[in-house]
Amino acid sequence: MKKAILGKKVGMTQMFRADGTMIPVTVIEAGPCPVIQKKTVGTDGYEAVQVGYGELREKLSNKPKTGHFAKAGVKPLRYMREFKLDDANSYEVGQVIKADLFVEGDKIDIRGVSKGKGFQGV
Repeated sequence: MKKAILGKKVGMTQMFRADGTMIPVTVIEAGPCPVIQKKTVGTDGYEAVQVGYGELREKLSNKPKTGHFAKAGVKPLRYMREFKLDDANSYEVGQVIKADLFVEGDKIDIRGVSKGKGFQGV
């Protein structure tokens, strides 16, 4: 079963194994992510769930996006992504997806955007 959530990198830290070896770990602030729209085969040709993350002042959101969020009954959010999930029918518009969806030992795929500092060096 595929699971999805949006998050933001908070920083890095380290953990130690029982034998004393250090492991670098990334700290991610994951969720809460309200479901903004549910896509179905009948209307859109595929099944997917559109989720949002990160608060945004209403003043910074344009009219079409504000209307889209109002239809879902959520405040304007900074990021919106669509995920094709196997169990998209189990989600409802307005439902909040939290990090407790994942359990210890789950394999995850992460996508990110680098800061892009331009051409560096020689």
